[in-house]
Amino acid sequence: MSEKIEILLVEDNPGDIRLTQEAFSECKTNCQIHVTRDGEEATDFLDQRGAYADATRPDLILLDLNLPNKDGGELLTEIAEDPDVRRIPVIILSSSASEEDISNAYAHCANAYLIKPVDPLKFVSLARTVEEFWFSLAELPSTH
Repeated sequence: MSEKIEILLVEDNPGDIRLTQEAFSECKTNCQIHVTRDGEEATDFLDQRGAYADATRPDLILLDLNLPNKDGGELLTEIAEDPDVRRIPVIILSSSASEEDISNAYAHCANAYLIKPVDPLKFVSLARTVEEFWFSLAELPSTH
């Protein structure tokens, strides 16, 4: 893809936000990462409401499960039920390796479940793998 890839990162941990931004800055693809810090903000972003009235429709959503106000599971269910946004691939990016969390994510239409590496170099490797698969190999629907 030659155009800029729009990524919505839904994450409340400042350290994980920074690590994700840095990891994707190491990738070859021109990515723009938009950050929302809870499920309610993410809903406003996806629905282009309030402060996000001019938000760009993301090409990919990176979603943490443990969020304040509205958790990632609730947001994932809303995304799956919304015909305007359900075509956007959602990757769960969580520190949880719980079988229950993994099963629930896929049951609610997550496209992938990735466990956040603690090691920054492994996180960069994970970002490159996401980039390679989702932006080079997979065919994504147009969201713009």
